[in-house]
Amino acid sequence: MNPWLMLVGLMMVLTLLAAGVGLIVDHRVITGAPAWVKPAKFAISFSIYCFTFVWLLTFVQRWKKLVALVTAVSTIGVIGEMGLIVLQVVRGVASHFNRATTFDSTIYSTMGTFAVLLWVGAFLTAILLLFERRTEKALLWSLLLGLVIAMVGMYVGVMMTQPTAMQLAAKHAGHALLISGAHSVDAPDSSPGLPFLGWSTVGGDLRIAHFVGLHALQVLPLVGWLLSGQRFSCLRIGHRVALIWTISLGYLGLVASLLWQALRGQSLIAPDALTWLTWSGVVGLTLLAIVAIVVHARLNVIHSTRLSV
Repeated sequence: MNPWLMLVGLMMVLTLLAAGVGLIVDHRVITGAPAWVKPAKFAISFSIYCFTFVWLLTFVQRWKKLVALVTAVSTIGVIGEMGLIVLQVVRGVASHFNRATTFDSTIYSTMGTFAVLLWVGAFLTAILLLFERRTEKALLWSLLLGLVIAMVGMYVGVMMTQPTAMQLAAKHAGHALLISGAHSVDAPDSSPGLPFLGWSTVGGDLRIAHFVGLHALQVLPLVGWLLSGQRFSCLRIGHRVALIWTISLGYLGLVASLLWQALRGQSLIAPDALTWLTWSGVVGLTLLAIVAIVVHARLNVIHSTRLSV
């Protein structure tokens, strides 16, 4: 058990409760959404992240000093970014993309540094897991691939920080760049969005691929855990590993298709024929590969049974 990350996770739960109170008593709106929605969303995400890492780090049997380093950078990253988000809400201004004043720009840049620390913590954890030999292979691969895809999801967050074409045009025209970056594509961040999540319903939204990518950190290890042990005795270790890789590649394909959809300025709830075709291809190929692996495993069992008779 990692007491520091557990403590930070519990702090995020308390932050979520405080943000819930804020949503009830504070009716201010920031960038088109209730002021305390962003702290609530980040508190949920960070609490899940911390509790997941408490579990992930139990698989690192050695390298205790490096585990302590991962704990430190992850703790600093979560507390630092969450603290600055809350600070900006209290001030009544946007936290992300805000370059309106020198102070706001400094806050935003510092938040980026804390986000990098989280990426470094995930990267170090993946490296440490590569040297583990005591964990069942399929489960270990699910942990590693979950971390890798989560880091891809984190990188999508970096893509949001790039100035939009409209912002660059304004800058070239000599206007001060008060906002640099955006969640949405071909629509303002204040445009209509899905309840609570805020994902744009009129344009593309990079947060969708970011969200789905990050939660590979929970989805893929869960699949690995389900496939480990004696739950599916007909599957040899090679079949289990093949299934983990197949499902992981399918998951990565889903993240890529959601990112591509967003970059084309298309809302999640209004996919065109090309998007439907892409989703169908990803899901169809993944299911086809899963069926092929399971059938191969069953045929091996039948063959082994006949030889033993």
